[in-house]
Amino acid sequence: MSLQATHALGRSVAVTAGDVELFTYVYSPDTPVLESPKPYLHPIRTLGGALVSLYRPHDHVWHKGIAWSLPVVGEHNFWGGPTYVAGAYVQLDNNGSATHREMTTLTAGAERVEIGHALGWTAQSGEPVIEERRSLTTTILDDATWALVFETAMTNVSGATIDFGSPTTKGRENAGYGGLFWRGPRSFTNGLIQSPGGAGGDELRGLRAEWFGFRGRHDESGDHSTIVMVDDTANPQHPPQWFARSEDFACLNPAPFFSEEVPLPDGESLRFRYAVVIADGDRGEDGTALLAKQGRDVLG
Repeated sequence: MSLQATHALGRSVAVTAGDVELFTYVYSPDTPVLESPKPYLHPIRTLGGALVSLYRPHDHVWHKGIAWSLPVVGEHNFWGGPTYVAGAYVQLDNNGSATHREMTTLTAGAERVEIGHALGWTAQSGEPVIEERRSLTTTILDDATWALVFETAMTNVSGATIDFGSPTTKGRENAGYGGLFWRGPRSFTNGLIQSPGGAGGDELRGLRAEWFGFRGRHDESGDHSTIVMVDDTANPQHPPQWFARSEDFACLNPAPFFSEEVPLPDGESLRFRYAVVIADGDRGEDGTALLAKQGRDVLG
């Protein structure tokens, strides 16, 4: 099964394996300002064709498949929607945008597709905040599993130190979301969150671990899929605390700014790297751990 990439110039790149579109990376979306426009991956599918992402759910319309999404970047909100301030969410004029600058790399071979992308992060008022370079590399691991490696380097160009944080660093308990965020399909609600120490539900939120997974089931077919996210050992704050939910909706997020702000001086850079492993079937606890090992191997 070979990989291919199709570029819709000025809009998106779709990566396919055989006759299955694994994902579309929308790098220049038409997102409303209040949703903090940024690139995202959706739809995302297993090699068997099962959909494992959700786009603009009515409860949080700024959730879009998988996105690099940050709620607290100094005074700016690059997550979307309201900002947590003094015990409540308040809609402010601070919804920034991560805007397409240049597609720096697009290479496709039978076993590997690499996308390189340069972006500019700007305040809602238009001032520059961050210059980012990211890459997305896709590989097929076996006949039921593929992996995405997401890598980003963010450089502060605001002219002053920026503190990266979360609603938890602003006072909301156990709400430390921010970073590489996956929102799963509706049918995955009440699925299993898988940690290295065992499977469970929302009680696992906030734990530190090098990887987390989610084991969910699809409507119509009744089939299962498994998603695993692996934190690179070189990432700041490794191993991260995880923002994971199952009871209200399915999501996974290695959250490097969960409970502690990380300052970034002007002119300096923060780098993060992750593997996302997408698999057909419910692999169980041991099988999910094996998927995490495959993700670690892909990260090298």
